[in-house]
Amino acid sequence: MDSGKLGFSWITEILNSRYQDQSREWMAGRVVQLLGRHFFPTEWAPHISLEPTWIPPLLGFLSLGDKSESREPSGLIALRILAATRGSADFGPMVLSVLHSTLLPTDRLHARCLALDVFFKFVAGWFSPEMKNIPSKDLNKLVQAVDDPFQFANLPGIRDAKLVYGPNHRPMMVTAVLIEFASSDLWRNHLCRSNFTSCEEFLSTWDGKKAALMFMSDMASSFPQFLSTATRIDVAIKRLEELQCPNTVEVVITWGWSVGAVDPMDHVGWQLIERDTLRFYQIHGVERLTVLKRFIVDRRATFPNEKRIELGLDTFSELPVQKDLGTVYSDHFYGILSAACLLRRLYRLFGYDPTTWEAIAVGAGGKVEVSGHSVVLAPLMDWACDYP
Repeated sequence: MDSGKLGFSWITEILNSRYQDQSREWMAGRVVQLLGRHFFPTEWAPHISLEPTWIPPLLGFLSLGDKSESREPSGLIALRILAATRGSADFGPMVLSVLHSTLLPTDRLHARCLALDVFFKFVAGWFSPEMKNIPSKDLNKLVQAVDDPFQFANLPGIRDAKLVYGPNHRPMMVTAVLIEFASSDLWRNHLCRSNFTSCEEFLSTWDGKKAALMFMSDMASSFPQFLSTATRIDVAIKRLEELQCPNTVEVVITWGWSVGAVDPMDHVGWQLIERDTLRFYQIHGVERLTVLKRFIVDRRATFPNEKRIELGLDTFSELPVQKDLGTVYSDHFYGILSAACLLRRLYRLFGYDPTTWEAIAVGAGGKVEVSGHSVVLAPLMDWACDYP
C-alpha cells in the first residue's frame, strides 16, 4: 500500500467505474479494509497523515453505502480513518452529506461516536465559504443529527467497542464546536436547547468547568478563530442565553476573562464583555463570581499548555511577600500583573474598590479572600493597568 496512496487511487477508480452500486461498494470496501490494516496494524492510531486528495474517496465510499442501503462494515474503517486525520476546510459539504445519516443512533453502522469525532476534526469546513451555498435545511439537519454530543445509543453485542467508540472520544470537544456555532451567523439559529442538555449538567461543577475550558483551549489550538474576539464571545453569550443554558454561558464568560481573547487595549470589546458579565451575574447571583475570580487567579492550573497568550498567569502565592518586585522574573511579574489587572477590572465592574482588595462575594464558608500578597501589587495598579 506504500503510504496509502495506491489504495485511495484504487477506490477512486472503482467509484468511477460502470459497475452497479452494490458491486462498487463491495470492491471499494475490500480496499478500505486493506487501508485499515495498513493504518491500524495493531491498536488505534491517534493521528494519520492523509493527503487532502485522499479524503474524497473515503467520503465517496461512505456516500455510496448510503445509496445502496447495505452499510458495509468497512464503513466503520472509513470513519475510523477520517476520525484519525487532521481534517480539512475543503470538504465541508461532502462531510456534511455523510454525517447526516452516520450521526444518527439509528444508522446501520452504529458509529455515532466515530461520526462525532469526524464532525470535530472537520470543524474548519463548517465555516468555509462553500457552506454558505448549502441549503438552510441541510445545515439544520446536521445540527439536529449532532443533537446532544454526550448521548449515545445503547449498543449491546458490539464485538469491537474500540472500533465503534474509539479510545479518546471527548464529547466536550464536540460541544465546543456547537459553542462556536452560537457565535456564527450561519449556524446559531439552528441550535436548540437539546444540543446542550448534558453539557449543562457537566458544567454544573468546578471540575466540569475546568475541563470544559481546557477542551476549549485545545479547540482554539486547532481552530484559532474559536471565540477569538469580543464580538464573537458576545454573540455566543446572547444565543446561549436565549437557549437557557446558564452554565454554558458562564463558561464562555470565563473564557473571555481568563484566556485573553480580548486585547486589554480593546476598550470597545471589553465594554461588551463587561456588559454581558454584569447582566449574567445580576440575574444568576453574584456569589457565582467566586468561580470566575478563581479562574482568573489560577489560570495556569486550568491552561497548563496554553499557547495563545504570551503572558501566562501565576497564582499570587508564587510571589514572596517581601521580595523586591524588580528582581522577579519578567514572566512571573507580568503574569501576576495581568491577573491583578483583570481582578481590578472585575471589582470596579461590580462597584468594589480594587485598591482595598475586599472580597467580591460571600460563599458558604464566609468571606472570600483574594490573596495575602495582593497588597504588594496595589501601588502598581494605576500605572500597570489600562482602562477606558
